[in-house]
Amino acid sequence: MTDIPQEEANTTALPLQGLRVVEFTHMVMGPTCGMVLADLGAEVIKVEPVAGEGTRTLQGAGSGFFPMFNRNKKSIGLDLHTPAGAEAARRLAASADVVIENFKPGTMAKYGLDFPSLSAANPRLIYASHKGFLPGPYERRTALDEVVQMMGGLAYMTGRPGDPVRAGTSVNDIMGGLFGAIAVMGALIQRGITGRGMEVQSALFENNVFLMGQHMLQYAVTGRPPQPMPARDNPWAVYDVFTVAGGEQIFLAAVSDAQWRLFCRALGLDDLLQDAALATNHQRVNLRPQLLRTLAERLAHRSAAELAALMEAAGLPFAPIRRPEELLDDPHLLASGGLADVVLPDGARAGQTAKTTLLPFTLDGRRAGVRLQPPRLGEHTDGLLASVGYDPAQVEALRTAGCAR
Repeated sequence: MTDIPQEEANTTALPLQGLRVVEFTHMVMGPTCGMVLADLGAEVIKVEPVAGEGTRTLQGAGSGFFPMFNRNKKSIGLDLHTPAGAEAARRLAASADVVIENFKPGTMAKYGLDFPSLSAANPRLIYASHKGFLPGPYERRTALDEVVQMMGGLAYMTGRPGDPVRAGTSVNDIMGGLFGAIAVMGALIQRGITGRGMEVQSALFENNVFLMGQHMLQYAVTGRPPQPMPARDNPWAVYDVFTVAGGEQIFLAAVSDAQWRLFCRALGLDDLLQDAALATNHQRVNLRPQLLRTLAERLAHRSAAELAALMEAAGLPFAPIRRPEELLDDPHLLASGGLADVVLPDGARAGQTAKTTLLPFTLDGRRAGVRLQPPRLGEHTDGLLASVGYDPAQVEALRTAGCAR
């Protein structure tokens, strides 16, 4: 492990401080793995092409990728297509505890940056590959989050019958990176016992299949194919979205007989509570379509805020239907430290601050925050090359030759 960087020396101790991670990643999956390790205190070095990692310049739905998944990292620009650039990358990798990559099979071997090449010189190295598929018949296919959602059942389960729909965020990319980070931390523990590193792999398709495991087992247990979520046989009668006053929407639920009684009392539905045909959850499920129509009519004139207050007071599950931009002002997230400011490194708003979400857990009562802003391209090139033996003249020569930035 490397010395703890000076800029981190005065921060609260984090579990992975002193660990050096070199990542050769792009898009979301690999950078997510690196972000998790960085948030937990590791020194994470992002090796980018001299033109910059592609998500720096994405627009629209991709404009949040780079600042979201690359905080707490350092950036070095290297041209791996040049012998000098590839050599600098190998020297960096040789200094690492962990190397992360998420390129097509065979790509890293072209530059001597694959696990067999690097581990021969450093048997303690942990090498995390993030792929579309784990080794097998599909491993050479090109995968995207949409690809595995479609072939892995998630789009089918999310959309209405006959209308498969992609989930509204990069579910498999993000979770694939999380599982990669989990595997890395397991390998670190094993290395502490044996003294040897290992290669770990995470993949989009297998991640998606893991998410589908509950539905696969549902079929195995019941013999009935699971239906898409909008058409499924719901095990609870009151478990739906209601449109209320002003066109607002709110999700309300009562998932037990005790909750049904609380629900009726809280919302002033005493007549439904007295209806013997609705006494048990099984009875209510059998009458679900009729019951939901009745509830929709009875609640339509009431506001979402009023219903939310009544449900919260009764200890019942509820949720107003929110949009992502509304979460930036969520009182719980603001009060609990769930959001943090980052300085945007690229684009028209470069240098301005924006709020980002932090990892959803605490360490000793604290959230793992932003220690380093999402880096500018090549922001740390000089210091990182110096750390693996390059003198200033050699660094300048690499930069002049276009091998580094």
